[in-house]
Amino acid sequence: MAIEPMTVAVNPSENVTAVIYKAESSLAGVTLVLGHGAGANQTHPFMVTFSEGLAARGIDAVTFNFSYTEHHRKVPDRGDKLEACYRAVIAAVAEHPALRSNRLFIGGKSMGGRIASQVAAEGGEGLRGLVFLGYPLHPPGKLDQLRSKHLPKIKLPMLFLQGTRDSFGTPVELEPIIRNLTPIPDIYKIEGGDHSFKTPKKQGLSQDEVYTLALDAIAAWLK
Repeated sequence: MAIEPMTVAVNPSENVTAVIYKAESSLAGVTLVLGHGAGANQTHPFMVTFSEGLAARGIDAVTFNFSYTEHHRKVPDRGDKLEACYRAVIAAVAEHPALRSNRLFIGGKSMGGRIASQVAAEGGEGLRGLVFLGYPLHPPGKLDQLRSKHLPKIKLPMLFLQGTRDSFGTPVELEPIIRNLTPIPDIYKIEGGDHSFKTPKKQGLSQDEVYTLALDAIAAWLK
């Protein structure tokens, strides 16, 4: 695996940093761009673990900072600015000499995945699908505030990885929504997993084993 930093121009006066986790063997011909969650940037251990794990499985992974984390602000930008940043990263990846021949998938952790879905809903040209690492279906405890109205606009394959204890939405809550989408998305359930896929020790698996199984599922789906 090779790690390559990249600078992405969001607009003429603003750049963000990105990181390419280049697979040693890219026979899969796939790139997955992952946006980070609201409370941490691309260097968070969760993002690094999944990016390195994908690269080890032959998938080229790309992470990036949204503008607010690039400038060390804690509060996320407005939705339109988050989307503009994600679109700029997609464009940069699509033009990158080492990645432009790959099939391009997007997604992310929590908010990063939600923004990816909003971008795809407004036009998924050049995209092959989406991967969500804990989709934030609703704020914790606010089951009536669903963030799914735009999902029917997405006509691409989607993979949802969701913990059965996720306070932002469980697989049981997701299933009646996604079963009506076209094509019908796939869902990988993480038994006992919370919003970051952490599971109780009584589940019998270490956290590394939980992540390994999730990464295997993503790689198999992408390939």
